[in-house]
Amino acid sequence: MQTRHDIHNETDISLLVHRFYDKVREDALLAPIFNERIGSHWPAHLQKMVYFWQTVLLDEQKYFGSPFPPHARLPIAHAHFERWMQLFTATIDELFDGEKAAEAKWRAGKMAELFEIKIAHHQRNNMQNLI
Repeated sequence: MQTRHDIHNETDISLLVHRFYDKVREDALLAPIFNERIGSHWPAHLQKMVYFWQTVLLDEQKYFGSPFPPHARLPIAHAHFERWMQLFTATIDELFDGEKAAEAKWRAGKMAELFEIKIAHHQRNNMQNLI
């Protein structure tokens, strides 16, 4: 059995991101949406996600941008967010243990809640402009 440690550096973040998105790409509910949207750009997307989580968890300013707009028009609902969180939490629990691992799950949960609310609002109001 592999001993789990906390998330400490870019190598840990990269492992988390790649393992998690391997699961997403094979998931019956999430794969069609992610694969259609990302297409052949998976390497760039994965690097962007590594930078995002480095910025969020390690306070290393690597990600610049606004994460919500690319998600705003996705055809997703509560079940998609629930499955995303299940996969993310399972991946963290497989690989890591510690304060940063717990923080990653907490932050992911809060982001999922916020994105779900904003996407539902967008879908209800059919907004054209996203800020």
